Amino acid sequence: MNIRALTGFLDPGWPLEPRLIASMATGLKAARDALAQAGYMVQTLRLAMPPPAEMTKRVPPGERVDLAGQLEAECFVQGLDYAALGPVLPDEPDGFGVIPDILAATENIFASALFADPEGGLNLQAAAAIGQVIHQIATIAENGFANLRFAALANVPAGSPFFPAAYHRVGMPAMAVATEAAELAVDALRDVPSPATARRRLVSMIEAHAASITRVLQPIATENEARFLGIDFSMAPYPEHVRSIGTALEDFGVPAAGLPGTAAAFAYLADCLDQAQFQRTGFCALLLPVLEDATLAARAGNELSISDLLLCSTLCGAGLDTLPLPGDTTPEALTALLVDVGAIALRLNKPLTARLMPIPGKAAGDPVHFEFPYFADSRVMALPAQPLGGLLASAGTLDIKPHRS
Repeated sequence: MNIRALTGFLDPGWPLEPRLIASMATGLKAARDALAQAGYMVQTLRLAMPPPAEMTKRVPPGERVDLAGQLEAECFVQGLDYAALGPVLPDEPDGFGVIPDILAATENIFASALFADPEGGLNLQAAAAIGQVIHQIATIAENGFANLRFAALANVPAGSPFFPAAYHRVGMPAMAVATEAAELAVDALRDVPSPATARRRLVSMIEAHAASITRVLQPIATENEARFLGIDFSMAPYPEHVRSIGTALEDFGVPAAGLPGTAAAFAYLADCLDQAQFQRTGFCALLLPVLEDATLAARAGNELSISDLLLCSTLCGAGLDTLPLPGDTTPEALTALLVDVGAIALRLNKPLTARLMPIPGKAAGDPVHFEFPYFADSRVMALPAQPLGGLLASAGTLDIKPHRS
């Protein structure tokens, strides 16, 4: 099992204070070296900030392109691979419009925007603004790749080490781990006589790895005056069939991911993850990033639809991730999909994201190929959405409370 990211969380100040970033980089590098000695390969070191509007010194939208450029340069100096600006908040409408400029001006900066949370509800105006943002980001590169670095957030708290959702709240610096653990689910289902045996194997694997990682990182975080938030064991895949949640679903007995039986298999694996005991942060759900998962990428647009992925989001999924969409998808169609994601997140009181990737010049069913080692070949998925009308097209808020049983 690899570790996708070691993520450090801090407020780097504005203007940036390089000493703060350097201190966090020192801690993350020490953690990476210690994990390597324990047998874990760490793929990336990352830095996550608070929302710019909530930093100790607030960064106005007009200064955020400069912030992103300076942050990228400082991360390069300190040996950090990526950084995430905290999300644009629903009550700062001027913040949405600068997101495409931030991504166009950088290569290793990620961005996000929050449009639904329990206190404020589902902000329809923010969802519409994000639809416009995704549509515009798709034009930054000919293949629509820049949307990899942007996500819409619904009910997502601070502290997840997975990008683009990662962000910090003002306070003590912190560290967290994002695993690339889909292969554990595949291994647990190999040559087992019963679901109970598979459960025991998977829970045992998760707990053993979590204990080992925690033993390594807790003292390093303390030595570097940071909190250890925990592990987001969301079983991220890698584009090989042996490291694929889609493969695990099919090994469980689903004829093809997306066909009937998918929900049952997905719920079972998610429940196994819930049963494991470890220090948690972030989603701790099953990730279904279509383009990052070889089996899901092969099923996309055939057996596997966007509706199937929304269904899995209700069963301890983490939302809609790296969905290849037609290039002519309108901002209004994107908004309609986001509204559904936000409603599910609030009604079920769970964090969800949407990382949607319209691909210029491509139509539903067209093949998709990126020269990117974390993506598998796939095809464009149909989005049968129409513009919202009536009250859903207003600039108001949907106050949606969690289900009461």
